[in-house]
Amino acid sequence: MGYSKTKAWISAFRLRTLPLAFSCIITGSAIAHSKGTFDLLTFSLALLTTLFLQVLSNLANDYGDAEKGTDNENRIGPERAIQSGVISPKSMKKGMAVFVVLSLLSGLSLVFYATRNYNFLMPLFFVLLGVGSIVAAIKYTAGKGAYGYKGLGDLFVFLFFGIVGVGGTYFLFSKSWDIRLLMPSLTIGLFSSAVLNLNNMRDVENDEASGKRTLVVKIGLENAIRYHVFIVAIGILSALTFVLSEPFKIINLLFVISFIPIVLHLKKVVKTKSPADFDPELKKVALSTFLFSLLFWISIIQ
Repeated sequence: MGYSKTKAWISAFRLRTLPLAFSCIITGSAIAHSKGTFDLLTFSLALLTTLFLQVLSNLANDYGDAEKGTDNENRIGPERAIQSGVISPKSMKKGMAVFVVLSLLSGLSLVFYATRNYNFLMPLFFVLLGVGSIVAAIKYTAGKGAYGYKGLGDLFVFLFFGIVGVGGTYFLFSKSWDIRLLMPSLTIGLFSSAVLNLNNMRDVENDEASGKRTLVVKIGLENAIRYHVFIVAIGILSALTFVLSEPFKIINLLFVISFIPIVLHLKKVVKTKSPADFDPELKKVALSTFLFSLLFWISIIQ
């Protein structure tokens, strides 16, 4: 494998998306740590499984958008691997298969270690959830009936990065559920949906021309900006509500620091007129979400 192809594969992995993907694991683990149920091996396996699933999703996204002609000369943003011609669709499908296997191996290791002292129903539930995560990672843009082409991407991102990611991680540690978990789950899920919404606002013109009916295409750019402000604001309020529902110390608000770049980001979004100007905002929200998860951990274990 030549240097250019190796570089193309690394680019196709889109490792810059990992901090956002890790945020749900970190947040769920933080709550488990605050309740005294944290386990380092469970945490490590959860991160590893998330890494494999995220790379699988990125490869499938590259394949699916190329397959449907959405990745073309009109697309804004970094050139994709198949689009560049360095990696063939056949090779990309093989790469996807490798990460399906890695996701299964890592996910099964996580489930059977974390639920080793429980009857078969609990590991079976998480195995099915893991298989669902693999299917969701692939079916976002790849194959017939890709849900990303029907405006359902936001919903799936919210569910898998939010409720499943945060709540499921906590449950693997504690084997219990608390209704208050919904609040930090909302925060991560909505911030992750905001990143996808930015991506779709950036690509709205090309997506519409290519038949990709994202939520932004369906509701229009102006309404998408209003929607963006709304979900980010609800995400901020949800995190604050969770902390204020617990015995309170001022250190518990440390994560508010991560909201400063997010608020500045919102001010820029509402003034943005050109879709291309949304591109640099993706990184800001993704990294701010990752920062939130780290500061959230520190804030609630004090």
